[in-house]
Amino acid sequence: MTNSSLAHLQIIQPLRSAQNTEQVVARVYDLIKREELKPGDRLPPERELAKQLGISRPSLRAGLSSLISMGVLQSRQGAGTFIVDGPPTLDSEPLRLLAELHGFSYDHMFETRSILEVGAAGLAAERATGDQLATMAEEIAEMFAALKDPQQFLLHDIAFHRAVAAGSGNPTLATLVEMVSAILYERRRDTIERAHDFNESLELHRRVYRAIRSHNPDEAREAMSEHIVRAQRAFALEEKQQQERQQPKDRI
Repeated sequence: MTNSSLAHLQIIQPLRSAQNTEQVVARVYDLIKREELKPGDRLPPERELAKQLGISRPSLRAGLSSLISMGVLQSRQGAGTFIVDGPPTLDSEPLRLLAELHGFSYDHMFETRSILEVGAAGLAAERATGDQLATMAEEIAEMFAALKDPQQFLLHDIAFHRAVAAGSGNPTLATLVEMVSAILYERRRDTIERAHDFNESLELHRRVYRAIRSHNPDEAREAMSEHIVRAQRAFALEEKQQQERQQPKDRI
């Protein structure tokens, strides 16, 4: 990069805005650390928080947006901004950029899923609450109702895996599962229409759920492992069919 290019980057860099964003993040972090803000709590009104920090309300909004993208805050229309209650949903965009930069493959992603979700299933069999088990059961029922609707089936498939991860009782693990599943969902929704049969997938999900409900960690891990292996094979077949459709047909 030339010196002139570097100079141009320095001119357009919003340094003051970045400092204000960091100030907002540090302030919210401090409130959480001192337990003045807890999961589910509402942040002070914009006017009050901006005054405390000595910054403008537009600068405050930029900082809050950063915290929302981190999954720390959640904005509710007409109600305000709240500390997220439950496993945070992190922005998966940085992971997508790294995937493009370093050549992450979908085989890598499924391998990551196996490491994370097999462990999560085992922990869920030990720790899942009644409410979490009920959520898993609801997603199984919704998957059954969506056997003829691939897109809806996929949505409830993803939701089931998130419920299992939440049932692990480990919010760090649940967050990592969320990030990886978000990327796979974006790709799978483009190929899911070529899936042949959802009955096998539904039965594998039922096996995972039954093992968790029975508090059998070994069986839960085994069922989840088999499910992910078969899901990877199905995904590979869908990808192959997608590529074949995109290739121009040979002319006679």
